[in-house]
Amino acid sequence: MEKSGSRVLIIDLGSQYAQLIARRIREEHVYCEIHPPDRSIEWIRAWGPGAVILSGGPASVYDEGVPGVDPGLLGAGIPLLGICYGMQLIAENEGGRVLPGQREYGPADLTADGASGLFHGLGGRSLRVWCSHGDHVDAAPPGYRAIASTPTLPVAAFRAEDREIYGVQFHPEVAHTEQGAEIISNFLFRIAGLSPTWTPGVFVEEAVGRIRERAGGEAVICGLSGGVDSSVAAALVHRAIGDQLTCVFIDTGLLRKGEREGVERTFRRHMGIRLIVVPAAHEFLPPLAGEADPERKRRIIGNTFIRVFEQVAGEAGSDARFLVQGTLYPDVIESVSTGGPSATIKTHHNVGGLPDDMPFTLIEPLRELFKDEVREVGRVLGLPEAFVGRHPFPGPGLAVRVLGEVSEARVATLREADAIYMEEIRRAGLYDEIWQAFAVLLPVRSVGVMGDARTYEHVVALRAVTSRDGMTADWYPFPPEVLATVSARIINEVPGVNRVTYDVSSKPPATIEWE
Repeated sequence: MEKSGSRVLIIDLGSQYAQLIARRIREEHVYCEIHPPDRSIEWIRAWGPGAVILSGGPASVYDEGVPGVDPGLLGAGIPLLGICYGMQLIAENEGGRVLPGQREYGPADLTADGASGLFHGLGGRSLRVWCSHGDHVDAAPPGYRAIASTPTLPVAAFRAEDREIYGVQFHPEVAHTEQGAEIISNFLFRIAGLSPTWTPGVFVEEAVGRIRERAGGEAVICGLSGGVDSSVAAALVHRAIGDQLTCVFIDTGLLRKGEREGVERTFRRHMGIRLIVVPAAHEFLPPLAGEADPERKRRIIGNTFIRVFEQVAGEAGSDARFLVQGTLYPDVIESVSTGGPSATIKTHHNVGGLPDDMPFTLIEPLRELFKDEVREVGRVLGLPEAFVGRHPFPGPGLAVRVLGEVSEARVATLREADAIYMEEIRRAGLYDEIWQAFAVLLPVRSVGVMGDARTYEHVVALRAVTSRDGMTADWYPFPPEVLATVSARIINEVPGVNRVTYDVSSKPPATIEWE
């Protein structure tokens, strides 16, 4: 975590884009966090932001019970930027006028004052920006002036004359605002005077110190899944405390093909980390029998995971107090709503699937990072590129890719189909172009014909997406011949499958995983 005064506080007022604001700031190498709107001015001062951003949101400032901020924030002397609803909230608190009407949803042409600081270098030309609002600031508050307009809005952005307080009615954080990165950069560096000091190397140095202080001389145990997140978390903790760390790789019976062998090879031979491998499919599969609800599947796996950990720690004679997990910032955001209006999307195994009475205190060294930042940290730590560049894999494993009831036979079917899919993606040289790709076994059967005989067998869906951070995603446009090859191989080589489909949904409205 960056030191006080060099970081940005994002107050989430219910925006679907709050995570994008954070990503854009991190891309400028400035640390930031998202927090709910109930933070008091005392809490904010203690947290010590060098700047504050108020997100957008679906509410209207003139309604009852809508999100707000401590009025003291506006007089705190902290550079402040309000986006959409955030701008309207500033206007309402400072005596401006916010009205319904003048709806703008989609692109708009903005004319900006290039001398204002926020639009430095962008004046004198039309800017293409993205709007999503039904209300608007009809009149800037006393002591404020308009610094941008659109053909329908004379006050599309404003600033205070005597303080570094700005508001924009559009969304600079979305890719559709073509100069959004420049606008955010101007706010961070030209207005707030921050420095781009948030780098993977700095993070590793600071995280190592925090881990050493927290763990002291105590034994630490790490649940190693073999995915990017847990691998980087293990490497980071190992750098901090060395042989105080024991990694436990639990073969849940829900892993990808070759997962166990790859983990043993990398962590024992390449990194020299103490590793215990536990074959435990018999512990995980029976409790999942008959269970089709994805949330309950996650909780069953989370509870079983901890119980197996307790058993392993006891048998090894370990007195470990701490458990390392590879929780990431998007896991936290999606599992726990940061602001009242924002929705919890789903429980993540690393966040909400653990029992309340577990005997370990969590160490989550990556909790403040996005996936691309984790990969960069892994490279700094010297992890092999084969691990650092791997596609994300969910904590519950193939259990949430076998839709409906999980059984050993259904998992085995999916494992073989997924292995073929990955092999063909790599053969086509496309693996690194794709953020995440995987196969899903659907809870339906379809009629087919093989060898002139009727079949009634399983359906496999293929998913592949491009993304910057996993918060939004677009489906990957495979060359048709690649999909044809994958489909033919799965149907011919995986018993019990007679149909393959391709998922062309984006996030939102869909999530990347199906469960």
